[in-house]
Amino acid sequence: MDDVELVRKAQQGDVFAFEQLVFRHDKKVLSIAARYVTSADDAKDIYQEVFLRVYRGLKKFRFKSEFSTWVHRITVNVCLTHRSRRRRTMQTLLLDDRNEEDSEGHGEIRDPAVGPDHQAVNADISSSIEKALGTLSPKQKIVFTLRHFEGYKLNEIAVMMNCVEGTVKRYLFTATRRMRDQLKDAI
Repeated sequence: MDDVELVRKAQQGDVFAFEQLVFRHDKKVLSIAARYVTSADDAKDIYQEVFLRVYRGLKKFRFKSEFSTWVHRITVNVCLTHRSRRRRTMQTLLLDDRNEEDSEGHGEIRDPAVGPDHQAVNADISSSIEKALGTLSPKQKIVFTLRHFEGYKLNEIAVMMNCVEGTVKRYLFTATRRMRDQLKDAI
């Protein structure tokens, strides 16, 4: 069955059809979420929120776009709201816990096949990229992520973000320039 048939069945209450829709689109949703946030737990939270919203909004889906486009638009929106929600939560936690120190040591799992020099270089590069991504605005980060990590075309990103392609180009141009500036000494 294609997405249209599955959506129609799911709209009528067929749980198996909804599960099939989730199965078809879950990897892409998780991939977008994982590229947008730095924590696997945050990516899983976004993933769950996306499919909760999909489930709740499925009866209102009117086939004005592809189902996958609709799901990815929801993913983009959840990613953008997650960042602002997380920032508010972190500010509250920092204010509450500013005098407490974390005494737990957090070990790092290492691949024994990779030498320490290689791991250090990869960690430095990853850290630099994460830091550079952190300098982008939420919309710049999501456009950069969708274009360069997920491979979407600009017109597809525009549909997902519910804006014109020129706006997406501006976000991408600014994000790319900022990333280049941030990474020129690191890579």
